[in-house]
Amino acid sequence: MPTKYFLTPELRIRLKQPLGILIRGSFVDTMRKLRELAEKEKPLSIVAVGDTVSRNLVENGFAPKLSIIDNKCMRKNTRPIKLAADETVYVKNPQGTITDEAEKTITNALQGKHSVKMIVDGEEDLLALPAIVSATDNSFVIYGQPYDGIVVVKITPEKKAEIKAILKSMETSSKS
Repeated sequence: MPTKYFLTPELRIRLKQPLGILIRGSFVDTMRKLRELAEKEKPLSIVAVGDTVSRNLVENGFAPKLSIIDNKCMRKNTRPIKLAADETVYVKNPQGTITDEAEKTITNALQGKHSVKMIVDGEEDLLALPAIVSATDNSFVIYGQPYDGIVVVKITPEKKAEIKAILKSMETSSKS
């Protein structure tokens, strides 16, 4: 399982800041504001990164094209969530990394026609980055901002360029 990117200490600090629009508030507030934003922007597709975000989106009538989960919440094991998807795939992705396998799986899932649930053995947090790069323009990538709310990243060519620069600045390796 070759690891493509490693998180540096500098990027760890930078990535604590939201990559998109931070919607603060309670679960009810964030879902209401997200629905308003989605009605206005009409995203072509939605990618959910994280167990809680994925579950909340589905429970509120959203149908993510790709849900990336690790059966953990705040790094604690949780009961596996039930998400309807046309396909379920499993990948390995250790904490603080983006593996080649995970990146390729995200790209393939977003290029396909059906919905995918990606279950990560390891950690899914950084996988929002390749999801942003691979998602179709005018789509949303949504992830949780711990103790704050949710972050909605609207995919644009400029946002993809910003994230590609972040990935380029990560330490790279072809070691397994």
